[in-house]
Amino acid sequence: MDEVRIVTIQPEHFAALEELQRICYPTLGTQELMCAEHFAAQYRVFAEGQFVALAGEQVVGQGSGFWIDFDFDHPQHSFKEICAGFFFTNHDSNGAWYYGADISVHPGFRRRGIGRLLYQARQALVQRANRRGIVAGGLIPGYAQHKGRMSVGDYVERVASGALADPTLTFQLRNGFRVCGLLENYLEDSASDNWSTLIVWENLHYRVPAQA
Repeated sequence: MDEVRIVTIQPEHFAALEELQRICYPTLGTQELMCAEHFAAQYRVFAEGQFVALAGEQVVGQGSGFWIDFDFDHPQHSFKEICAGFFFTNHDSNGAWYYGADISVHPGFRRRGIGRLLYQARQALVQRANRRGIVAGGLIPGYAQHKGRMSVGDYVERVASGALADPTLTFQLRNGFRVCGLLENYLEDSASDNWSTLIVWENLHYRVPAQA
């Protein structure tokens, strides 16, 4: 198997990234999937914040996002809303937080540490730029097996305590994130009844800028 490397997005990746969305998210509504024109816009707006995992020349994963001043006092939002229709045109170069729009890995390349490499690339960017951290809405695909027996809040609590494992949330917790809330109607996802977690990773090396 080819060694996996993480690079920043380039135009030759756009079509493959669109196909990766379809492969990775079979339970999402089609209107929730990013396509080549979205990746082209993200490249123009903030190429440094868009990461692509390559095995040889094959696109096998991606991590996208943008700087934002996130309002934790009013955290409710939808995925499409906060991502400006997936075009990232609300990117604020001075924003205190990196909003993690998406991390996805091709099913045939999972359990090879690619997700961890993508998270590390994001975290390194946040630390280089001296920003507060990463905030994101997180899917909870494992909830599909527990619907009808417990609420989404109970499910997330049990995953956070280690009593249950979720393919996405458990991995995020192991990578230093914490759950700070739930997002209702975040996106159309049959697995989670449209719920998402609100997760945060804080940059422990953040330095408050000196006042001018």
